[in-house]
Amino acid sequence: MARAPEGEAAQHPEGEVFRARVLEVKETTGESAVQDLVKTSQLITVEILTGPLKGKKIEVPNATTGNPAYDLHFQPGDQVILWAEMENGRLRDVFISDYARDRYTRYLAIAFILCLFVIGGRKGIKAVVTLGITGLAIAFVLLPLLLKGYNPIGVTVLVCAAVSALTFAVVGGINNKSIAAIIGTTGGVLVAGLLAFAAGTAARLTGFAEEEAAMLLYIPQETFFDFRGLLFAGIIIGALGAVMDVAMSIASAIEEVKKANPSAGRLTLVRAGMNVGKDVMGTMSNTLILAYTGSAIPMLLLFMAYQTPLLKVINLDLVATEIVRALAGSIGLIIAIPITALTAGFLINRPRKRRFVAKKYPEAPASRGRIKQAEVPEPDGWANYPRPNNLPHR
Repeated sequence: MARAPEGEAAQHPEGEVFRARVLEVKETTGESAVQDLVKTSQLITVEILTGPLKGKKIEVPNATTGNPAYDLHFQPGDQVILWAEMENGRLRDVFISDYARDRYTRYLAIAFILCLFVIGGRKGIKAVVTLGITGLAIAFVLLPLLLKGYNPIGVTVLVCAAVSALTFAVVGGINNKSIAAIIGTTGGVLVAGLLAFAAGTAARLTGFAEEEAAMLLYIPQETFFDFRGLLFAGIIIGALGAVMDVAMSIASAIEEVKKANPSAGRLTLVRAGMNVGKDVMGTMSNTLILAYTGSAIPMLLLFMAYQTPLLKVINLDLVATEIVRALAGSIGLIIAIPITALTAGFLINRPRKRRFVAKKYPEAPASRGRIKQAEVPEPDGWANYPRPNNLPHR
């Protein structure tokens, strides 16, 4: 557990964020405080596009130091984000915070949704709905509860179980296939979380491997955080998507086998599910490993450039955290395969209850007023009714 030090909580300046368009850029060159670098100062004229100052044109200075990690270079027509401090409705101070990138991410999101609609059809529409449900659950349930200091692992497991249940119910309907996928997903995620907790505790992972975790010490809410719990919660969420994919693939395959061969028994269905799971297992495990490796490429390049000894690398808190994250998620994915196969084989092969079908008898002749129910003939009277030609007459 950790808490922000007394009196050291970060105080954010009161201000507003606006979108603006660059109209004109004037560049001047001067000597840099950094050796052998040239400092460029830009005087940028922008037009505010949002907020109460919409349409107002102002000039904003923009200094660069030659460091590409921090420098921003603008051209006329660029859209930028302004951070402005207001006082009595007037601008007190303003600077350019960053490029406006949301337009391009919005275009990419639209392309993603169109691909789902065109290729997936109704299933694609359902996928968009479930994606929205997942986003709402994270934004309005998971994160607010974590910010209030609730147990990270417990909250995350409950949210993941609810998200998986809603996702499978919307995509596949409420049936045995979805129930089997939910059980398999929940089991796999729980295993991943428990393994991460056990390995992380034994390896004494701190939960401060990322800079953002340390910054939580200074938030104004002064919340007590279980940083190890946050680490394990992140591992559970990271494994959820891959485990859901595997569970639904296996449950769907078993259902299709049962439809194609109604006489298939439980053992046959379980074997079919395990075969599908074994094929998916290798690729999905690689997916998790490659996803975590892809986010750590700059760090790995640093280790290689400075020829850091392997013994030191694998014992760093940051590296050990990523190893535990990848391996725990992969093991949870693997465990979800037999759980889903066994559950789906049992549920999908359950015998259905036969419905009683009433025998149809000749209709009673129509009569005025109230319609009388046709009388069922006595057994001795069956001989008076017409019978098929291929049956012997009694």
